[in-house]
Amino acid sequence: MKTNEAYGIIGNIEYSSPWMRLLYWSLFILMLALAAVCILPPVWIMLSSLKDIKEFYAIPPTLIPRTFDIGKLWETWQEFNFLTYYLNTAGLAAGSVLFCLTFNGLAGYFFSKLKPRGSALLFVLIVWTMMVPNTVGMVPLFKNLIDFPLLHLNLTNTFWPMWFMAAANPVVILIFKNFFDTIPQALLEAAKIDGASTLGIFIRVILPLSSPVMATITILTMNSVWQDFFWPFMVLKDTSTWSVIVAIYNLKATLPQDIQFIALTFAILPPIVLFIFFQRFIMNGQALGGSIKG
Repeated sequence: MKTNEAYGIIGNIEYSSPWMRLLYWSLFILMLALAAVCILPPVWIMLSSLKDIKEFYAIPPTLIPRTFDIGKLWETWQEFNFLTYYLNTAGLAAGSVLFCLTFNGLAGYFFSKLKPRGSALLFVLIVWTMMVPNTVGMVPLFKNLIDFPLLHLNLTNTFWPMWFMAAANPVVILIFKNFFDTIPQALLEAAKIDGASTLGIFIRVILPLSSPVMATITILTMNSVWQDFFWPFMVLKDTSTWSVIVAIYNLKATLPQDIQFIALTFAILPPIVLFIFFQRFIMNGQALGGSIKG
């Protein structure tokens, strides 16, 4: 007997109706149109970066290049030292992922499994911070970065400010908490009987079961860091510390338009490649959470 899973939320019985099929394919075409709107601009940028200079400025413009000048990619990479910017961004992303997983994961464990007295109120306050506009805290936060409280340190031209911000993300805390809620309490009680400490339970029981949500948070964090502009631009003033996005912004006045497209291609490719290789973790994360609970 066939199940209702063949068409997602639309089962076989519903799909047999002509009106339901019309609705299904109408929504499908709409999704394709929305996907094309999102995909075509970066694809056009990447293809245009391969054109030679004459075709690049041709009117009307061509979507698919008739000529390919691959040498421009290597020349631009070497001339503007994009390897340094890539390494800077990779270091920034790696530290942000480490801080995000460690501190937000522990916070999610604290609110999901430990639940000491007063934790419910604290969790509500953390969730409420999601409703505060980011612009409200920009000025006081920047003042703290240039004169860190008590220690009086200037954290500009370092990655520490972005790492600290990644360590306190209420959205990630909420995601971790919701996932940890699906882990049966009986597993934790069994580990306690075997003599595991509170931190030991987190490391030996919670983390091994949390690989899907951790992979998802890692991908989303790296993508967010790669495209983040505001705080790296405000903090990283030394050219040796620039991230890719900051470098492109600061160099754009000196770059011809075709070289700017190549630089944008360098910025676009890593998140795309990351998502292609690890998208299954995002797709399967929620499903595994439900299977743990069951």
